[in-house]
Amino acid sequence: MEAIVYEEFGGPGVLHLECLDPPRPGPGQVRVAVRAAGVNPLDHKIRNGWMEGAFPTPLPATPGAEFAGVVLEAGEGVSEFTPGDEVLGWSATGSYATEALAGAASLARKPAGLSWEEAAALPVATDTASRVLDELALAEGETLLLHGAGGGVGSVAVQLAVARGATVIGTASPANHDYLRVLGAVPVAYGDGLVERVRELVPDGVDAVFDASGRGALPASIELRGGTTDRIVTIADGDAAELGVAFSSGGGPSADRLGANARLAESGELRVEIAQVFPLADAASAHALSEGGHVRGKLVLLP
Repeated sequence: MEAIVYEEFGGPGVLHLECLDPPRPGPGQVRVAVRAAGVNPLDHKIRNGWMEGAFPTPLPATPGAEFAGVVLEAGEGVSEFTPGDEVLGWSATGSYATEALAGAASLARKPAGLSWEEAAALPVATDTASRVLDELALAEGETLLLHGAGGGVGSVAVQLAVARGATVIGTASPANHDYLRVLGAVPVAYGDGLVERVRELVPDGVDAVFDASGRGALPASIELRGGTTDRIVTIADGDAAELGVAFSSGGGPSADRLGANARLAESGELRVEIAQVFPLADAASAHALSEGGHVRGKLVLLP
């Protein structure tokens, strides 16, 4: 099999393609032929060595958490999947590869109407967005301030929050404002003057804040919450603890929740935005683009 590998932490240039022996599934695992792999900001943060405290990474390593593909082999004790089944979910061995292992409990069946690219873009974004909205206890009639609303997680969170009956104010660059309106959000530009721009829309502030960008918006968020850190959650700002803000690094992924969100995507009720598709061998270019921080939707690799 082929896989993207890095032997040292560093920039995108440490990523390279290698030929490796295919992995063999252990008890409760399946071996999958990867048809598409999602690229997430966490991938380049781990590759740089910035996340060693939270995600210790033995080297050499293959990046990637999410994928969609076809089951090749089922390990001992697996009865829910058989060779030929089309699945999506989380990889146990790194998804930037032509083959990967996954725990059967971390997989959902891929709906026939979803493309491989769309399916691979769903696991991390939908699970993260759903989980954080639950942590915030976002309810109908409330107002959510969502930073990074045009990104992979943000785009999904906008739609799920609107479906809950909330009003979403989404920060993004002006180029993404029309896109956010289509998703159902009220867009505002991030940066200096953010508090004033949001207060023009909601003079009394917001009910909850979801920071999916990690670009220094937490102090403004606290001000817009009336000086409290209650009901503010970030998935991206490393300074959260210093400000007393909750950092959500996630619980275990939910295959049931993934399956439900995949069916929403197949029916068109959940829009999946694919920003750009790269061949597996060009993973370094995908990481360089992701690291720039202005991607609308998801980046996907095709083995």
